[in-house]
Amino acid sequence: MGHVFPDLPMVPINLWRADAVVLFDWLMTVDLDTVPITHPAQKQALTDLLTRLEQETDILPVTQDEIDAAQADVARDMGW
Repeated sequence: MGHVFPDLPMVPINLWRADAVVLFDWLMTVDLDTVPITHPAQKQALTDLLTRLEQETDILPVTQDEIDAAQADVARDMGW
């Protein structure tokens, strides 16, 4: 995949797969117009994250059972 701004530095991020599934599911279902932001770049960054999760991971196709299991794994021992 070509990047829109190839001159900008990239930052590698490793996520626990369950975290990635939970984030992907949330980003696919949340109305980003209702997420509180203080700058339009925040909304764009969330959109970029969704695109990266879709295109550069093995998350798709994720089933509802996998989403439910990922949510349970991430929520386990949260402590709050």
